[in-house]
Amino acid sequence: MKKNPMGKICAAMLGIAALAMAASSQDKQDKKEGMEAHKIVHFGDLKWTPIMKGCDLAPVAGDMNAEGAPFVLRIRCADGAKIPAHWHPTDENVTVLKGTFLVGMGETFDESKMQTMNVGNFVTVAKEMRHYAMSKGETIVQVHAMGPFKVNWVNPSEVQPPDAPAGAAAKPKS
Repeated sequence: MKKNPMGKICAAMLGIAALAMAASSQDKQDKKEGMEAHKIVHFGDLKWTPIMKGCDLAPVAGDMNAEGAPFVLRIRCADGAKIPAHWHPTDENVTVLKGTFLVGMGETFDESKMQTMNVGNFVTVAKEMRHYAMSKGETIVQVHAMGPFKVNWVNPSEVQPPDAPAGAAAKPKS
């Protein structure tokens, strides 16, 4: 009987392929188990912080201060709140979740140049693009981008500080 060297080579190759597939499958399973489980964020659990008069911010996911890290945040604005002209060092992606959000491009707030965004509308604002906004009705937008999230005001004197929180009245002088 003649020995078939090709048969041995094929059997060896099949064995190597099976081992590689098994190792790859185990590696994928290890990565899957090592990843953080999905996380549902409930609206009522958001921690809102006043950022300027009429607007609050709540982190949703990720670290907005980490360089190159993805994050999601929400901005909630009262009816008529105005966000003065500003820019960000990274691209900004905005989706309207509630209300009406008006957005304009440029270094000067100009209502006549604003475009209306209704619930479900989305806009991408390129990094360093000067833009401004205003809300009609209580408005909530969701922003997703890569960190760090920084706001550079074109004219910082136009930014109105947030109202003092309830119960934070000034102490009488003694």
